[in-house]
Amino acid sequence: MQSQNRFFDDLSKVLNGLAGTVAGVGREAEAGARERAKEWFGGMDFVSREEFEAVKEMAAKARAEADALKKRVDALEKATGTSAPKASAAKPAARKPAAKKPAAKPADKTPPSTGE
Repeated sequence: MQSQNRFFDDLSKVLNGLAGTVAGVGREAEAGARERAKEWFGGMDFVSREEFEAVKEMAAKARAEADALKKRVDALEKATGTSAPKASAAKPAARKPAAKKPAAKPADKTPPSTGE
C-alpha cells in the first residue's frame, strides 16, 4: 500500500507553481503601475522629495541669517541711538490738491419763525 497518492503530489506542485506565478504577476503589475504613475506625475511639474528638502534647508538657513542680521542691526541702532525708518511708516506719495468745490452759502442761523 502506497502512503502518498501521486495525484495529490502533482496537485500540490501545480498549486505552488500557480502561487509563485500569481505573486510574480502581482509584482509586475505593481511595477508597471508605479512606472505609469511616475510618468503621469512627472508631466505635472511636481518637485521630488530631494528637491523639496534642499529648498526647505536653504530657506531655514536664510531665515536664520536674516534673524542674526536683524539682531546685529538692532544692536548697532541701540549703540548709536538711531533707528532705521520702518517700512510701514514710510511717507505716502504726495497727492495733487483736490479741485476746489464752490463754497456753500452760509446757513441762516436765525431760528425759523413760528408764524405768530
